[in-house]
Amino acid sequence: MTVENSINTKLTEELAPLYLQVKNESYMHNVPTGSESHFKLVIVSEKFDGLRLIARHRMVNSILAEELANQIHALAMHTYTPEQWQMQNANQVPNSPNCMGKN
Repeated sequence: MTVENSINTKLTEELAPLYLQVKNESYMHNVPTGSESHFKLVIVSEKFDGLRLIARHRMVNSILAEELANQIHALAMHTYTPEQWQMQNANQVPNSPNCMGKN
């Protein structure tokens, strides 16, 4: 199973997201072609209701602990409650910055 598939599976099982986007952004960095080391997540889940941003990120980090310890070098997270997602006109997620080390 690829790292991306593992992330998708675990987050879907644990968070029952209303929306989930897992984007492998490794190509934007100075890593070998085909790497799975840099990811951006957009997650909308009712399980985030009442939680501060840091608690949401800790929850995701806990779910992905194995991947973070072994394969993932960088993980950008955008975590929303359904209400927040709707208020920000869904799909308006910030772009990732360019990598300074990319040739």
